[in-house]
Amino acid sequence: MGTDLRELDWSTIKGLVWQTVYTSSNMATVNELSKRIIGNVERVIVGKRKQLILSLVSWLSGGHILLEDVPGVAKTMLARALARSVGCDFKRIQCTPDLLPTDITGASIFNPKEVEFEFRPGPVFTQLLLADEINRATPRSQAALLEAMAEARVSVDGTTHTLKQPFLVIATQNPVDHEGTFPLPEAQLDRFLMKFSLGYPAMDEELQMLQRLQHSHPLDSLEPVSTAEELLAAQQDVKEIQVDRKVQEYLLQIVHDSRSHEDLALGGSPRASLALYRSSQAMAAVLGRNFVIPDDVKKIVGAVMGHRMILKPESRLRKLTTDRILQDIVSEIAVPTVDGS
Repeated sequence: MGTDLRELDWSTIKGLVWQTVYTSSNMATVNELSKRIIGNVERVIVGKRKQLILSLVSWLSGGHILLEDVPGVAKTMLARALARSVGCDFKRIQCTPDLLPTDITGASIFNPKEVEFEFRPGPVFTQLLLADEINRATPRSQAALLEAMAEARVSVDGTTHTLKQPFLVIATQNPVDHEGTFPLPEAQLDRFLMKFSLGYPAMDEELQMLQRLQHSHPLDSLEPVSTAEELLAAQQDVKEIQVDRKVQEYLLQIVHDSRSHEDLALGGSPRASLALYRSSQAMAAVLGRNFVIPDDVKKIVGAVMGHRMILKPESRLRKLTTDRILQDIVSEIAVPTVDGS
């Protein structure tokens, strides 16, 4: 960015022009794909455009989503609608205290006909997995998802099985009822690229929902508007988005300031920096740009950073939240100017 063309030879200039045209064309494709998917999901989910964009940004970034919200606000419906819109396989795990790791990953079962053990894959062998009320599963069962989420593969009985791509985990948890739950440890929270809530719909949005559900559920008639291959190609295109050094320093400053903040016992890790970097690239692509601007970082910083920070006990007593602290951190950092040249 900012290269002086007078210092380059003609072949290099042609290469730069071709790369710019190629990247711009790819971003137009990602933008068009995003519009199709979001428009299709909005036939089912009413009035949640921001959350739909965050969900798609997370999927394009190759990350996973933690939805923390009260029951009945369409968390499961969001996961099903996303899977149907992209034509991906969908499976659901209802997490309970008696759920075993093998109930998630699968197990080797003895086949008397063949007189040998054969592997029976569990529900994790899908493309979009919904782990409903994940905090009701024991830590041992929660840990069964770690390798799948981090490396898109599962090891059972010494054999490693690769998961089908694109692979996305959407986990849900109820913030109200904590009886009989097992809070996710920080190491597993850090595996989720984003954490956000859907929230209650406005009255006019809920009225639209009632009207749509009068005769049949709109999810029953939802058809795919893209393919898994298109989404995989878009994930690769996202990695080509330009991120100016000034923007890199800007997002790194946010993470570093969280580590030294007086109200935080734990700030963002290097994984948080990478998550901000990749998510801002995906946000720029969804919005149709081939370069990242600081506003892209601001749009996703709460969803990416909020669950990775731990408040000090005295800060929690003062009713502070990670969202409020993030707002203070971002407001104190000078916003760089990027022209996208």
